[in-house]
Amino acid sequence: MNMVSEILLGAMLLQAPAPTVKTLIDNDRVAVIDATRPAAEPFDAVVVSLSGSAEFLSKGASPSIAGRSIVIVLKDHPSVPIENATGYPLAFPRPGSKKILENARVVVWDYTWSPGAATPMHFHDKDVVVVYLDDGDLQSTSLDGTVVANPHTPGSVTFNRRDRTHTETLIRGKQHAIITELK
Repeated sequence: MNMVSEILLGAMLLQAPAPTVKTLIDNDRVAVIDATRPAAEPFDAVVVSLSGSAEFLSKGASPSIAGRSIVIVLKDHPSVPIENATGYPLAFPRPGSKKILENARVVVWDYTWSPGAATPMHFHDKDVVVVYLDDGDLQSTSLDGTVVANPHTPGSVTFNRRDRTHTETLIRGKQHAIITELK
């Protein structure tokens, strides 16, 4: 092996490992990707770190968030607004929520549930992507009284369609999430 080959081989061995990417959700509104090293996307995106920060990326921009992240790729699929005819408040803002960012595409919220304390009954007028950051079970109770317990672990993600009315109660563990409402 000549010196150039040895240098090239050494450089290849020192390079960072290839990014790991796993598609979690893919529908008409979003593609949600679990990535160890997020890269620039050909669409607008929201990158959520598992430490609880989030940033909006315009098409082609590179994220400043490093490490394992959830990338919410926003597809160019318009959504017609729906009216809240329920009489209940919108899901956000809600007591205890903190708005992280807002633009023409999304509103991103930081929210932590309190054990045993139900959120107010609320209406979701937007589709949402929820990135869970802790280990805890949330119980959802809909208007008709249907109760469903949903376990969530750090890094788990859900996509929930709009036009839902319910309340949520943390029934086990603790739970904190970054919630992206799609406009």
